[in-house]
Amino acid sequence: MGNARNLAFWVVLFLMILALFNLFSDGASSMNSRQITYSDFIERVDNDQISAVTIDGEDLIVTGTDGNQYHTVRPQGEEIADRLISKDVQVKVEKQQQSGLMSMLGVWLPFILLIGVWIFFMNRMQGGGKGGAMGFGKSRAKLLTEKHGRVTFDDVAGIDEAKEELEEIVEFLRNPQKFSRLGGKIPKGALLVGPPGTGKTLLARAIAGEAGVPFFTISGSDFVEMFVGVGASRVRDMFEQAKKSAPCILFIDEIDAVGRARGVGIGGGNDEREQTLNQLLVEMDGFEANEGIIIVAATNRKDVLDPALLRPGRFDRQIHVPNPDIKGREKILGVHARKVPVGPDVDLRIIARGTPGFSGADLMNLVNEAALMAARIGRRFVSMEDFENAKDKVMLGVERRSLVLTPEQKEKTAYHEAGHAVVGLSLPKCDPVYKATIIPRGGALGMVVSLPEMDRLNYHKDEAKQKIAMTMAGKAAEIIKYGEEGVSNGPAGDIMQASQLARAMVMRWGMSDKVGAVDYAEAHEGYSGSTGGFSVSAATKELIEQEVRDLIEEGYQEARRILIEKNEEFERLAQGLLEYETLTGEEIGKILRGEALGGDDDTPGSVIPSVTAIPKAGKTSSQGGDPAPA
Repeated sequence: MGNARNLAFWVVLFLMILALFNLFSDGASSMNSRQITYSDFIERVDNDQISAVTIDGEDLIVTGTDGNQYHTVRPQGEEIADRLISKDVQVKVEKQQQSGLMSMLGVWLPFILLIGVWIFFMNRMQGGGKGGAMGFGKSRAKLLTEKHGRVTFDDVAGIDEAKEELEEIVEFLRNPQKFSRLGGKIPKGALLVGPPGTGKTLLARAIAGEAGVPFFTISGSDFVEMFVGVGASRVRDMFEQAKKSAPCILFIDEIDAVGRARGVGIGGGNDEREQTLNQLLVEMDGFEANEGIIIVAATNRKDVLDPALLRPGRFDRQIHVPNPDIKGREKILGVHARKVPVGPDVDLRIIARGTPGFSGADLMNLVNEAALMAARIGRRFVSMEDFENAKDKVMLGVERRSLVLTPEQKEKTAYHEAGHAVVGLSLPKCDPVYKATIIPRGGALGMVVSLPEMDRLNYHKDEAKQKIAMTMAGKAAEIIKYGEEGVSNGPAGDIMQASQLARAMVMRWGMSDKVGAVDYAEAHEGYSGSTGGFSVSAATKELIEQEVRDLIEEGYQEARRILIEKNEEFERLAQGLLEYETLTGEEIGKILRGEALGGDDDTPGSVIPSVTAIPKAGKTSSQGGDPAPA
């Protein structure tokens, strides 16, 4: 696409120049076609066929009595004005034109400007401002100077282990004798690996702010070009620049764009990318050592990187940058909360407790959304209510109050969500229910949100079974209330979640006695990047599907039994949802106990500090026509 756009640009530019040249040529030819000889001009003057003459130096612009214009040149020194006046011809004298050089410049100036613009664009497109066509293979690494907006390790929180590893590299640059006196060598490279938004690039900026040495930054995609050999040339030039500034740090963001394993993919790989990777491997650890150059790279796709890139001597340290735990989230919220006026009722610990699975970027967005909500209603500071509303918006989606539901749809949604809540509260291994709502959010008509009280690191078999039961409670509630023929497509998202969890139990976690402790996920899902792979017999496939079906059916029957046994609480909660639309976990508990809701602290729908949910962690049960985003 980019090459076609470049070709179209050159074609259009050539056509514009050709049209301009034709315009000038036509103007000159038309001027020549109206030119008459001087003798013919004198004859017309004597015959009274001239009405006006403009004298411009040696040039005479003649207007005839018939209205036509002519052009002629008078001989040098010839005086014609008196003769014209005697014939009653109107005479006009123009100031003599510029010299021949200036006249020629006026004619050629448009062409000179067009050629200059052409050369400018060619330099920009080919060389990126680095020497035109001869600079096509120059490095695009930028020397980072943070005079404004400097980031230090004080601005990085929640990833203490990764920060400590990089602080040691910075300390090595500042005081190399501290380590070299014991024979230690400075690491040649550090690879930051982690999910998107966890702070890998922020860590690199903090290194730049702390190290006090030149810091070059470049993206992996800046190496790859259409022409073979250009990327390798840019790698060589980048290291040559770095050697001149050693000791220095070279940061390559998204290194997987150039560091993918060689010889894989359709057609055996990409020759240009592989040549670039080969040059990068040689520069990092080849015959010539790069003393004083530390490579820091970031990626969230370590699995696709070439093994030669990951060995010691190239990337000596592979630093995992995970999503923060509850303490890390509280520290990250503290960093971002310093930039906004926070009210006295804000407790960052509660917010951190309610956001498991959030990355640093998610938490920054949460604080920003809370500030925007507070500004929208004219507050002078951001309150706890703004943070809670921002959490609901970020995790559950924007309320779709404009979506008009019929009373029948609202009622079915209320019973569906009441089923989830009652079963979730009745099973001891299910996560506490945080909120239930029948207000449409995102792609769901309603949802019940539950979350663990602390970060979940693993799943046990009984917990997974009870989670399936809570997930299937929505369908069980609809069948109990409206019968087998009255069930809707609302449980589609619940069925998808239950199926995913049951298949993981059987095929990955070894939680089925009949299937055994064998990982069948790779063969079943057919991973494209699989290097081994194996086939599964038809009998084994049938056994797997039967075990998955049995787990889901067992969960459905458990949910049905609980709802029939607690039918009174089930009905009471459904009616409460129909009346109040949104209930917090504490309000749901009061309704199930038969207590009345009232008072300032119990206003239906009010925000009560509690744990919250994150849909991407799979903790949301929803009711809607399509599978809910989980």
